[in-house]
Amino acid sequence: MAQSGSRTRVKVKRRIPHIGDLAALLKFRKPIFSAKKRRLTRALTIYDLRAIAKRRTPQAPFDYTDGSADQEISLTRARKTFEEIEFIPNVLRDVSKVDASVTMLGRKHSLPFGIAPTGFTRMMQTEGEIAGCTAAADAGIPYTLSTMGTRSIEDVAAAAPHGRNWFQLYMWKDRDRSMALVDRAKAAGFDTLVLTVDVPVAGARLRDVRNGMTIPPSLTSKTILNAIPRPAWWLNFLTTDPLKFASMDAWNGTVAELLDSMFDPTVTFEDLKWIRKNWKGKLVVKGIQNVDDAVKSVSAGADAIILSNHGGRQLDRAPVPFLLLPEVRKKIGKKAELHMDTGIMHGADIVAALANGANFTWIGRAYLYGLMAGGRDGVDRSIEILSSQVYRTMKLLGVKSVSELNPSHVRTINRFAK
Repeated sequence: MAQSGSRTRVKVKRRIPHIGDLAALLKFRKPIFSAKKRRLTRALTIYDLRAIAKRRTPQAPFDYTDGSADQEISLTRARKTFEEIEFIPNVLRDVSKVDASVTMLGRKHSLPFGIAPTGFTRMMQTEGEIAGCTAAADAGIPYTLSTMGTRSIEDVAAAAPHGRNWFQLYMWKDRDRSMALVDRAKAAGFDTLVLTVDVPVAGARLRDVRNGMTIPPSLTSKTILNAIPRPAWWLNFLTTDPLKFASMDAWNGTVAELLDSMFDPTVTFEDLKWIRKNWKGKLVVKGIQNVDDAVKSVSAGADAIILSNHGGRQLDRAPVPFLLLPEVRKKIGKKAELHMDTGIMHGADIVAALANGANFTWIGRAYLYGLMAGGRDGVDRSIEILSSQVYRTMKLLGVKSVSELNPSHVRTINRFAK
């Protein structure tokens, strides 16, 4: 032992390492020969899946998924709100076993989130709605088919007969055509109708305008150049059945032109009451953005409402759904279930929404990023990522079941809160 001034130094004893010591350190991972499996395995977050999706998908369909309206403020605020919430965990709780299942509209689901309706889904990746509904069925969560879907009601029912399939309805100017879809959904065994009410006119989705996005995608010099580093997408697009809407006639214009030509700006709460009379299954109203409309929707017969600003794709500077939860919950009580979407990119977002008053949550982009990153396998990965984050967050909060979550577990500290 050597001393230097007032400090004591201990001399480290050295030795020659043994071969056995080195061998114990050399632990190589088993190689993953599938390129798709390799990239999905390395994706640890939904944002990782988004990065993969952006590399593999042409700009127009990627931006259709990724973008929102005008300056994209509504979406930015929704995500920022989730990022700036503060959890208040409880410690010294037995969380060796955690149950994330919920009973939602009369049926038990293994996780507290489902797949929201998304239009033009096969444009993002050729497996489209079939990848979504089969992944949801196998995960024990609900799947919602959009009116603007690229697979039919019957296709989804046949692909996922053991799943809980819902149908999302936009009320068209042609009421008979709208209700014909509802009748088909009923005949196919869909137990819930989701009426989307926030599209009297298409939002100003500027990315789509700048990209000249059409349905189906058109080949221009710009799209051809953009496709060169993304051959797999184009190979799938060109070698599978033509991309078209399964529930309506062919369309060769832009998305905004299609929406404006179809959707009825005269729809009122009287129409909601009329649908309630004509649909005997569960009825959900999606797109509620204030307390009064929530109360009116429940009074008109809604079994659940979804607080949603359409993922920021309609009105920019719209209310943040997460922030509406406590007041809406207080007003409607237990008269109807309260769901929400918009901005969910992490399992912690889901847990926060449940703690703040939601009975259930819905994902759109988070699922589509997985789809674009790897088809059905990518959807499975997105569900796997979110579910693992839900379980971990619940354990760290000290709760064993979703029913234990309450407002005492979360605090809103962002600048958009009152």
